[in-house]
Amino acid sequence: MQVAQIYTDNDYRNFNYLIACEETGEALAVDPLAADLCLAEAERRGWTITKFVNTHEHLDHTGGNARMREATGATLYAHAGAGASIEGIDVALKAGDSIRVGRTVELEALDTPGHTMSHVCLLAHADQPSLFSGDTLFNAGAGNCHNGGHPKELYQTFRTIIAKLSDDVTVYPGHDYLEHNLGFTLDREPSNVRAQSLLEEVRGRDPHQAVPTSLGLERAINVFLRLDQPEVMARLLDGEAGPATGLDEEAVFLALRDLRNVW
Repeated sequence: MQVAQIYTDNDYRNFNYLIACEETGEALAVDPLAADLCLAEAERRGWTITKFVNTHEHLDHTGGNARMREATGATLYAHAGAGASIEGIDVALKAGDSIRVGRTVELEALDTPGHTMSHVCLLAHADQPSLFSGDTLFNAGAGNCHNGGHPKELYQTFRTIIAKLSDDVTVYPGHDYLEHNLGFTLDREPSNVRAQSLLEEVRGRDPHQAVPTSLGLERAINVFLRLDQPEVMARLLDGEAGPATGLDEEAVFLALRDLRNVW
């Protein structure tokens, strides 16, 4: 499996992706908002885009669909519940469905509601397992729930799906929010040395030079995966130094999501 991560240079800091079979050159595009950039990258690498996926229905992920279809005739995959909001879905995805690309690439559809209620992530079963996480899981962060989602559903997705993925899974998110998200982690957990060191490494970098993380690293730097940390809980209780009581992990997650909305 070969992956091209394409930074779109827009105000939303979107990432688009091409996932290709190294034997056949067939490729799948993920959320190809910047369709012309994706097409140019595919041509540069000698790949042919035959399929594309929308992780969810927001326009910054579907806005390139018409151009991609026009240029390639590729098959569009999206969540089975998104038929009313994404025009022209060819294949409606349910949890556990498989997408094959060429002879070597297999992607499993994960049903991951929260950011929206019709959101899929793609888990690549490869020598280097990878998660194309859309707006569910960001590098050092979690998606918001402003436009058609719900934070309780997002928490359940983190608890029942994200938390069960292995440490070696590479995370490819839908946006580059890494610096800001690390700042939020440190606001909530100032003693997090790993988050601080990574922030120093990436501060001011060229966003075209992406910094993919792993689930193992996310568990060290992403406050939404550190709900049981005493400092995180204590700071939700007015900074009390002692162990926080009366807060379960769902309550911590929901409180953090509310704080991140205005941070």
